[in-house]
Amino acid sequence: MTAVWIIAAIMLTTAAVFTMFRLLSGPSTLDRLVALDTLVAVTMCGIGTWAAFSLDTTVTYALTALALISFVGSVSVARFRVPDIEEPGRSA
Repeated sequence: MTAVWIIAAIMLTTAAVFTMFRLLSGPSTLDRLVALDTLVAVTMCGIGTWAAFSLDTTVTYALTALALISFVGSVSVARFRVPDIEEPGRSA
């Protein structure tokens, strides 16, 4: 059973590394926002995996808080972001 936890940890770490690469190299703010949401989702999966491995349910409060904060932050950025490039023919 330990092999399952090791494989899960390797997969989550690999996903976090690829997501960080996308977060740092994304050409637009929306690409970075999607990468940040993905990184939060990977973090939540990691916390859930840790909760299942350690049989500790106290971290589930952190999952709930992280989900709510992530949702509100994503909606706020998507609503109030400034366009990266001015579109031709569109005035402010």
